Order: sequence, then structure tokens, then C-alpha cells
Amino acid sequence: MSSIVRRIAVFAALLAAVCHGIPPAHAQDDTTAVDITFTRGDGTTTTGTVHAPAGANGRPGVVLVHGSGDGRSSHYDLTADAFARAGIVALSYDKRTEGYTPAHRDYSLLADDALAGLAALRSRPEVDPARVGLWGLSEGGWVAPLAASRSPDAAFLITIGANSGPPAAQQAWANETRFEAAGVRGSMIDTLARNGIRQLVGAGLFAQADYDPIPVLEQISQPVLAIWGDKDRLTPPGDSLRGFQAAFDRAGKRNYTLPGAQHGGQPTTDGFDKLPGLAPGYGELMGEWVNGLPHSAAVPQVDRPAEQGHPVRGLEALAWWESTPGNLLLLASILLAFGGYALRGTVRAWQLPDRRTARILISTALIGTGGAIVQLGYILTSRATSFGPLLFGRTLPWLGLQIVAACAVIALGYVVTRRPRSPSGVSRGAWADGR
Repeated sequence: MSSIVRRIAVFAALLAAVCHGIPPAHAQDDTTAVDITFTRGDGTTTTGTVHAPAGANGRPGVVLVHGSGDGRSSHYDLTADAFARAGIVALSYDKRTEGYTPAHRDYSLLADDALAGLAALRSRPEVDPARVGLWGLSEGGWVAPLAASRSPDAAFLITIGANSGPPAAQQAWANETRFEAAGVRGSMIDTLARNGIRQLVGAGLFAQADYDPIPVLEQISQPVLAIWGDKDRLTPPGDSLRGFQAAFDRAGKRNYTLPGAQHGGQPTTDGFDKLPGLAPGYGELMGEWVNGLPHSAAVPQVDRPAEQGHPVRGLEALAWWESTPGNLLLLASILLAFGGYALRGTVRAWQLPDRRTARILISTALIGTGGAIVQLGYILTSRATSFGPLLFGRTLPWLGLQIVAACAVIALGYVVTRRPRSPSGVSRGAWADGR
């Protein structure tokens, strides 16, 4: 946290040098909150809340664009209030959740919703319509730039915890980061943290998995303030900052500022937890930058990229045998084999010489398959950062599943390679029936 404070202090000093003669924004002790309803581009309506300094008139404004999820986090009200206290009118609105699932989401449609919010806020008497911009958190770091690139009505863009790479690679990085923080090593990271995401992408269950934000960033003409944190564990902060900077450089853009802060702008001890309130100086940083435009973005300021435990790695396409049809074929084969075992008493050709080994095979296969699915589901649906005791860099459940899988392979090899022998003195019918 001390590094964040130092960086904000350095940025404030640079900003003061660039913006000398520009009066600083004054903190507002009194703010108001007014509920509104506005119409989205597809004709549907949604509600929102306008947070404003008491008695505001002709002030800058900002529309808050949500991160992933249903958008009901109190974090948006906290951020909106911070803007209002900095003299900036902020709109937080209800996110579109119809048809929004892990397997389906439309950044283009969400960007249109943000622009509808922008139009609604620009029509308010509290704001100067020429000074209303967009703020996007995490997933909003893909959506808000897309909205800004479509409309000159957006006067500026602020992102917090945005990504310069595709969502699937970002999610794999976040999973790997969780495992590494817990001390997990080896196959568990590749199998669950990466291959789990690859399977979701291949099955079409990861919406916007390959969305590339770089072409959009290269089209943005507005001033941009992009913020990442040294302890961001959901977005790769160093790689994302470098990606933003490279995109802006290629487009000949010089009016951006990229200081560092925490992922959602909140204090943290390790990057995974969220302490109450906003990180010291975060609200003031955004307020000074917005109130100081265009001078506060006239000279680019780029902070040193935050260190990461490992870089972002692209996800390899699934091989045919890893694909969803390949997995379904394997599952069908397993079910067929189990069905054959169940019919062993009626079809003599399917009878096995050693029923005990066959039972071990079936039991271990079922436990291994079911356990792997449960483990994968837990990793993909939770944000756990502690997985209990570790042995050889593996959690005990995962190590147990590996042992079960080894037993299944041994049992399968024994069943397949063993030749049935008819004991002397025992009739073939009696031997086949296991007597």
C-alpha cells in the first residue's frame, strides 16, 4: 500500500507541475442522490442513480460502466460518491442482465447501454454536457473503451483494472495467480487453471473469450486515465499497462496517463481481499484529473508497470482429442464399457476372468471422472485462495485423484492384457460363470 501512496504522490506532483494555474477541485461535504429512469438503445428501460455535489450546476460528469456480474455491488455507489465529493456528477445504473450469462454476453450491446447512460446524464442540469465521460471497471475496461470509440459525446475515459488482452487469457492468468499464491505447483495448475478455461472456450461456454481490445484502444481520441494496482490479482497489471501504452503509441496518441492503484480501487493486504473504502488518494486522483482536463492529459505520464508473478500466456487451441466431441466420445465409450460389464452375466463373450479387478477399474474410473469434474467446477466458480494442506505442490484431493487415476490405469491394463485360462478339471460353463 505504501508503494501506491508514493505513486499517487508522485503523480500529484507531476500533475501540479503540468497544471499550474488550474484551480484544484474542492472536496464536497454534501452530496445528493437522485434515482432516474432512461431508455436504452433497444427501447428497453433501466434505472440509475445520479450522485452529485449539493447544488451542482454545469459540473463534469461520469457514467460508471460495470465489471462482470450483475452490477449490484455497493462498490459502484462508493465510487460514485467519491466522484461527487470531488465535484463530479456520477451516474451508476442497473446493468443489463437479460441474456447475460458466462456463456453469453455482448460487449457491443453493453457499450450501447453505457452510451444511453451517457446521453441521460448529459441531459441533466447538474452537468456540463461537453464534459461528461465514461469510467469502466474490469470487464467495463473492455466495454467503456468500445463505447468511447463510438461516440464523440464521451469527453474522456477512465479505466480501473482493465485488460489489454482477451478475456480467456486473463481468466487463465487469474486462476494461475490464485494457485501460485496458495503454493500449488505442477500439473494441477495446467490441468485446472488453464485447461479448464480451454475446455470452456472450446465448448462455447466462455462468452467473448477471444475479444481483442487493442483495435478499439487504437481508435480512441479522448483523454484516457487508466489505473492498475501493484497487487491486482484479477487483471495482469504490468502486461495490461504495457498493452495500453503500446496501443496508444501506435495510434500516435499522447494524451493518456497510466498511474498505478489497486484492482477495484480499494485497499488490500494481499491483492485478494478487499478492505473497506477506497485506496488512499484514489478518488482524489480521478477527481483532480477530470477537473483539470484538458490540461491534466496534455502531457503523457506513464507509471512503471507493476511486477507480476508470471506473464500472461495465450491459450492454445484444443487438439481434436481434447475437443468437446472428443470428450463426449470418450464419455460414451466409458458408459458403453460400463454397460458391457453390467451385462457380463448374459453375454458369455463379455465375461471377465477377474471380477475383482474389473470392479476396481469401474470404481476408480467413476471416482476419478466425477472428482475431476467437481474439482474443475470448484476452481471455475469460486475465488478461493487457500486449498488446504499441500503435498508435492498438490492439494490432498488432487493428489488423491491422481492416485485413483493411476489405479484405474493399472486395473485397465490388467483386465485388457490378462488371458482367460480354464482351470483343469473345471467345465467351461462353470469357469465362465466364475464358479
